[in-house]
Amino acid sequence: MDSIIYQHYRPEEASFIDQVFSWIEQVDSTYAPYLTVFLTPRQCRIVLQLVNRQDDIKVKFYGGKIGSESQRALIYPNYYQVQEDDFGLSYLQIDYPIKFGDLSHSKILGAFLALGIDRNRLGDIFTNGQVWQVVVDQKMLDYFKQNLVKIDHFGIKLKELDSSQLVDPIDEWEFEVITSSSLRLDSLISSIFHISRQRSKDMIKSGLVKVNFVMAERGDSLLQEDDLVSVRRFGRFQLKQLMGMTKKNNYRMQIKILKVN
Repeated sequence: MDSIIYQHYRPEEASFIDQVFSWIEQVDSTYAPYLTVFLTPRQCRIVLQLVNRQDDIKVKFYGGKIGSESQRALIYPNYYQVQEDDFGLSYLQIDYPIKFGDLSHSKILGAFLALGIDRNRLGDIFTNGQVWQVVVDQKMLDYFKQNLVKIDHFGIKLKELDSSQLVDPIDEWEFEVITSSSLRLDSLISSIFHISRQRSKDMIKSGLVKVNFVMAERGDSLLQEDDLVSVRRFGRFQLKQLMGMTKKNNYRMQIKILKVN
């Protein structure tokens, strides 16, 4: 394995890179497709880059809808004809007494995770303003339907859907082009949410910041393209594209941002 490859990624991504190589080797040796769990946008980028180095192996991503944030990767040999069913997705709608209150993304995610499952068994959670729907690993469907009966203080029922019944989610993300002197996590949080660098550091230390669904531990970690950052009580942003340097030697980048109202 070419050790130079690892130099293009963060040290903490090395174990995931090893895992991707093992998936590729499995497809190469068995000549059969391999389906991953749900991946973050950053993980999808890494998988695509590594698979594209192969001559006889390809990859496709799908998360239930075009533009899904969480997607599963199907790594497959050239001969294989990919079908939607290959991605092993199921779709659920949450039926609950709307007149008594509202659900939220965080409440729904928390209820699923409270069942003791890994985040990578869940895809996107979304709403059109009237109903909430969730994309899940097909193998977990029966478990969820049997065990998730309450979210927050609401009694709920999970209704299985087919893909044609998925609603168009409300999209409140906004694209912006910004400049920053650094790609450090604390620096970008400070710039994007207009708070002091010290406050952003304190929030990271307090466990209020996640990068790619994992609790951030270091403010000086450098973000890369497709990293997804969640800052509790402020919102989320994703570094979509690095666009070079300005004349003042600042980074110019496109971000996607969702602020909490």
